[in-house]
Amino acid sequence: MNRFLRVSLLFLLLSPALYAQRVFSVPYESQADVKVFVAEYESEADLKVFKVSYESQAGKNDGRWFFTEYASQADKQIFFVEYKSQADVIIFYVKHESQAGWRNEAKKQFFEGEDDSRPMSAPKT
Repeated sequence: MNRFLRVSLLFLLLSPALYAQRVFSVPYESQADVKVFVAEYESEADLKVFKVSYESQAGKNDGRWFFTEYASQADKQIFFVEYKSQADVIIFYVKHESQAGWRNEAKKQFFEGEDDSRPMSAPKT
């Protein structure tokens, strides 16, 4: 039994973060997990986003986003809406990684957990 617990714990630690910010931009609103609006000013944003270049740099729901090439690689599928009132989360792109983060913690729930419609990622070895 003790070995089972150790293996289970190891699996959880090696699994990709449940709150990873691997996102894919979908062409239709009906395909999206989250509807996003890009604000013109930082003060309007719920989340300040920094686009990272590599998947390994993606954050744990902290505003560091990696845009995947395919929907199946993403933890969340997003749709960019035309109007602020249509959005679940309002974002503002920042120039420096250290600027990324939540301004409105109440909206953090929209990017928590993986989408149940896609299988969970296999552990990285």
